[in-house]
Amino acid sequence: MSIETSIARLVEDATGQPYPYRRHELVEPDWTRFPGWRDVTAAEWESAQWQRSHCVKNVRQLREVLGDQVDDRFFADLERDQNERATMSMLVPPQMLNTMVPYVVPGAAGAWTDAFYADPIRVYMLPVLSDRRTDWASHPFAARDSLHEHEMWATEGLTHRYPTKVLAELLPTCPQYCGHCTRMDLVGTSTPTIEKLKFVAKPNDRLADMLDYLRRSPQVRDVVVSGGDVANMPWPRLEAFLTELLAIENIRDIRLATKALIGLPQHWLQGEVVDGVGRVAQLARSRGVSLAVHTHANHAQSVTPLVAKAAGGLLDAGVRDVRNQGVLLNGVNADPHALLDLCFRLLDEARIMPYYFYLCDMIPFAEHWRISVADAQRLQHHIMGYLPGFATPRIVCDVPFVGKRWVQQLADYDHERGISYWTKNYRTSIESGDADALSRTYAYYDPIHTLPEAGRAWWADEHGALPGRLDLNLDAAAAAEASRRTAALQAY
Repeated sequence: MSIETSIARLVEDATGQPYPYRRHELVEPDWTRFPGWRDVTAAEWESAQWQRSHCVKNVRQLREVLGDQVDDRFFADLERDQNERATMSMLVPPQMLNTMVPYVVPGAAGAWTDAFYADPIRVYMLPVLSDRRTDWASHPFAARDSLHEHEMWATEGLTHRYPTKVLAELLPTCPQYCGHCTRMDLVGTSTPTIEKLKFVAKPNDRLADMLDYLRRSPQVRDVVVSGGDVANMPWPRLEAFLTELLAIENIRDIRLATKALIGLPQHWLQGEVVDGVGRVAQLARSRGVSLAVHTHANHAQSVTPLVAKAAGGLLDAGVRDVRNQGVLLNGVNADPHALLDLCFRLLDEARIMPYYFYLCDMIPFAEHWRISVADAQRLQHHIMGYLPGFATPRIVCDVPFVGKRWVQQLADYDHERGISYWTKNYRTSIESGDADALSRTYAYYDPIHTLPEAGRAWWADEHGALPGRLDLNLDAAAAAEASRRTAALQAY
């Protein structure tokens, strides 16, 4: 038993609580422990330009960083996944990679390899073939656009799903690509498994169309400005868009969505960006608009001093709040202690508000990450009472055609077959003429491998074992429909 484990058990024994609260001083992991970064200076590390230009984009570059600390079996595993399963291409900033195995591992390469395989950040940022399930690699109802956002585009990239809220996808790229990305059909470059969709209109025209729609839609008060990631848009262009957005009288809330606060905090520490955020925040305050930043941390290891400094800088510049929206992922954080560790580290050390934890969406090849609604309910139960009420995150299921629902809000639940049923109290933008939209129940599906034997047998009888590889690219009819919809939006 390690000293740390012994101390943890003593604390637990002394407090008598299932979860012993402890503060942890944030430490930036020593990047020079990796052979490829032994000569990297602190000035280079804290440079956004250096971080972007040294992102790991392929297996060869990862080998150069890790050297012989991780052996060939991992790289072969990773390469097979990139060729046969990955729905997102590889793009990992040094900052993000440095939070994987954030300590020196004693022993031979085998010990490093085992630690790298087990690391929670690695599990979702660098998935390997052996991570994936071989029985039900994808759920029968998995979909590229699992939330049907494209069907609800009011203009290209502007999803009008909720009565008073819209999602503005300004661009289709991020500073890093997470394996579980819910927008895997659009974001990033194509992989051998997925041919990505592409925006058709020119970027300036798309943004102008979004603003025009919002000027004509007084019922919309809340805009999530996302992508992709707003950190990938040059700041002058993003500021210009936000300035025009703030001139629209009905807009009361603006949320900037950026995982770069976690994966590339150096971006948000640049003088140009900090000053620009200050200008936009001051303008928002003068017009009575709430400006917030939403980020995406899934594990306590991701929260480092640079992340805390960047979050603090945003708050000091005048942003009303910085909030975290994580995703529940098996092997990463689907554990009460891991969730509470993350929440307390965000809240106590980085001034980031724990907000939501989503169930991983039903995208292809994600079944090894997903957990059941019942397990999510248990997690919600186990994290209650430790955090302040205002900082206790809600665990939510994003139900197709419904939207975000607390996991306790389901209307019915077939535990054997893993089918939960949900209702809603509003129509989406594509249901204005649907008389049954508010009385219908909508289904969500647990991972089949989590079901009892009878439930697994039922799914096998109904759908059969899925092949290891699916044809996930758009067929001719779907491609024609996508083109038709885009043309219609442009005409609109």
